[in-house]
Amino acid sequence: TSRVVGFWLLGCSALVFAIVVVGGITRLTESGLSITEWKPVTGVWWPASEAEWMEEFTKYKQSPEFKMLNSSIDIENFKRIYYMEWLHRILGRVLGVAFILPAIYFTARGKLARKDIWRVGGLSLLIGFQGFLGWYMVKSGLDESITQVPGAVPRVSQYRLAAHLGAAFTLYAGMFAMALRILRDHKFARGTLDLKSFAGTSGLAPFRRYAGIVTGLVFITALSGAFVAGLDAGLIYNEFPYMGENIVPPVNELLSSDYAKGVNSDNQYWRNIFENPTTVQFDHRLLATLTYVATTSLALASLHPNARRILPTSTKRLLMGALVAVNAQVVLGISTLLMLVPVHLAATHQAGSVILLTTLLGVLSSLRKPSQLAQLVRR
Repeated sequence: TSRVVGFWLLGCSALVFAIVVVGGITRLTESGLSITEWKPVTGVWWPASEAEWMEEFTKYKQSPEFKMLNSSIDIENFKRIYYMEWLHRILGRVLGVAFILPAIYFTARGKLARKDIWRVGGLSLLIGFQGFLGWYMVKSGLDESITQVPGAVPRVSQYRLAAHLGAAFTLYAGMFAMALRILRDHKFARGTLDLKSFAGTSGLAPFRRYAGIVTGLVFITALSGAFVAGLDAGLIYNEFPYMGENIVPPVNELLSSDYAKGVNSDNQYWRNIFENPTTVQFDHRLLATLTYVATTSLALASLHPNARRILPTSTKRLLMGALVAVNAQVVLGISTLLMLVPVHLAATHQAGSVILLTTLLGVLSSLRKPSQLAQLVRR
């Protein structure tokens, strides 16, 4: 696969990163339900005249969010939230064009290896699925039935929000990891990267497995953060490390019967994990703590004399970067909680999760041996 494909994938992954950040701000500013229709083609441009703005505003007035929360909003404030949601959607369209058209070109010109053609095709399908999933999520917040529920707040389904974010993280990881593999193989094949930089020592297998586990833990923790955002769970228990009188809330609050009422049973206590704001916040705290301990221990393990002897220099540098990133994430997470979820801190916290994931993907890449083809070209 051509080097230019690697650089292209890096650019696309950077665009996904931007979309994740803008999507977080859209959620935090409660702008996501301002556009009540999904028009993949005709919805590219915002309203061009006051008449069109009033038409969009009239549609928004029919939504549960306007009726239950924003009935006093004027046209100027509506424009502000509309622009934020529009920006999120237009970035998704830009990603689709910036990925799919070059993918067709690279395939036609033979710049993709056969296996990478299938990988790029899978990423293309995932981009399309993301667009559908985004609308599927927004649609859940436009359900009129919520207006019949006393005390309910119109918001998108936390399940669909987590699925949307999880797909974005998967897309980012797929693009970024593939880009690193292509570029590092080319460096090795050209002789500008020594074999030792690819961790050819068999003794690194346990280290590589542990790095993979930590990367997966970062991904799961980020998904739990989506449930916190979807349920506004960050607006309760705004203290740390305690939640009320203890570090762990009362069991009857964590496993409340109020959230255990399913369609056919009143004893589905597992629902608390995904629908009880107290349990969701506690789970996120627990997962974040595990992620911090795991990442820190991985970084400190690289300082052991045996590890320093066999680890590639790039791996050690990336692990120190991961250590900085995970400490910054802890500070941002606690600050966001204590300050009642200000937009700038919460958005930075979400961006930090992508940065932490990036450093760990780099670690995994640095521990991978070059492909057989790269080794053959080198010889």
